[in-house]
Amino acid sequence: MDEDADKVSLSDLQLSIMRVLWDQPNSSTAQVTELLRDSRALAHTTVATLLTRLEKRGLLSSQREGRQIFYTPLVSESQIQRSMLADLLATVFRGNTPALLSHLVQEDEIKVDDLEKIRQLIEDKGGDHA
Repeated sequence: MDEDADKVSLSDLQLSIMRVLWDQPNSSTAQVTELLRDSRALAHTTVATLLTRLEKRGLLSSQREGRQIFYTPLVSESQIQRSMLADLLATVFRGNTPALLSHLVQEDEIKVDDLEKIRQLIEDKGGDHA
């Protein structure tokens, strides 16, 4: 992912399309439309427009085979997560990581079971610097 792609923010709909392609790379517009059908009833033309826009942003590549166009992601889900989380942290929490974590804990966004896993991750990360 190039430097511009490090600052990617996607709408919920764009993210849904990317998730389909992360799960099923090299899918046609019709396949993406069908795979989205359970969660979103979108017209084929709407999906085609969104795929074209994502490609223009450098997030997808396309290959034409006959009348169909097949799309493959050029960025990973973790790259998009990192970019969108960094943007959220910078804009909403003004770069204050403890405020973000405090919010997640106070608003019960983190399950009690997950707190031990997070604690272990912090300890493991701290061990890298010791």
